[in-house]
Amino acid sequence: MSAVVLLFAVGVMLLAGEVFVPGAVLGIIGGLAMAVGCGVAFFQWGALGGAIATVAALGFLGVTLYLELVWLPKSRLGRGMVVESTVDATSQPPLATADIVGKMAEAETPLVPTGYVRVEGRRYEAFCPAGHVAKGAMLRVASQDNFRLIVTKT
Repeated sequence: MSAVVLLFAVGVMLLAGEVFVPGAVLGIIGGLAMAVGCGVAFFQWGALGGAIATVAALGFLGVTLYLELVWLPKSRLGRGMVVESTVDATSQPPLATADIVGKMAEAETPLVPTGYVRVEGRRYEAFCPAGHVAKGAMLRVASQDNFRLIVTKT
């Protein structure tokens, strides 16, 4: 009996821990522990005892998941674990508009053949078909591609 209870307890704890730890490892091991516990219960106690133990384990798992997914987020501890702030920023430079074509640009990084340029104080990704351009070189915006500027040496 202690092996069945231990396997169910370990399985439930690992399945509950799956919510906090990324990846599927804890969930898979917890599910396997629950399945082995059910198998041991059927082997030791027969069909009726195994069925009762399985229903009890699934009920325990259901209560645990309810507490973890419904009650915990509403509790003081759960609210402390959740990030509620947002970041008002982007990870990509702004997209260029058509009116930027023909303006002067300064190479902010070496262009080999791609890099970043600064046009009117804004940073853009750029491509130079001529090849390598040193940092700080003055360039002219010839056109724009899907997400970058095409620049030429002046």
